[in-house]
Amino acid sequence: MTTLLLARHGLTDLTGPVLAGRTPGVHLSDAGRAQAAALAGRIADVGLDAIVSSPLERCRETAQAVSDGRALEVQTDERFIECGYGSWTGRPLKELAKDPLWQVVQAHPSAATFPDGESLAEMQHRAVSAVRDWNRRLGEKAVYLVCSHGDVIKAIVADALGLHLDHFQRITADPAALTVIRYAPLRPFVLRVNDMGELRLPEDSEEKDGGENITGSDAAVGGGSGTT
Repeated sequence: MTTLLLARHGLTDLTGPVLAGRTPGVHLSDAGRAQAAALAGRIADVGLDAIVSSPLERCRETAQAVSDGRALEVQTDERFIECGYGSWTGRPLKELAKDPLWQVVQAHPSAATFPDGESLAEMQHRAVSAVRDWNRRLGEKAVYLVCSHGDVIKAIVADALGLHLDHFQRITADPAALTVIRYAPLRPFVLRVNDMGELRLPEDSEEKDGGENITGSDAAVGGGSGTT
């Protein structure tokens, strides 16, 4: 089974009040750098075969904190980039909440396309396709980390849980939190969601399905409030 560790980037100065989106030059804040270091410590004992990141600075900086001390370089993959929010990018969330599209994003996200941007369905498709591609590339015994963004992570988790995209807002991905998914031949298994504790991965033999070994946000957009 291939094991995917999904980490959201740490806090930035824009996390929470503003929809940063793909705005360039958004770096981790002091609190975000501390979160990234803590994330690295929580998974220090987990062997990783690859570290992959969204190309945006806040993700690359978080992934680099995990990479430091390991014989692994951070690889970037455009498919894990933040959703293309188009003309919503850089605007305050309080202002966006008055837009009629906001309610669509909350209640019927599969129908939401951001003005001059990407649809949430397109975002989910390219992110899940990237996960499947990395799973094939790294192999069934691999453990790897992807550092991405709240809505991207929530969309990947929804797919792993077999949930329609319209339910992905029920999932939370806080800054520097960790989600763990194992991809078996028949189905994914979600081991942890939005976790802030130390990670110990179970051995394959510890996971059973019917007695047989299975090897055969809190915000409408942006992934979470970012208050923790």
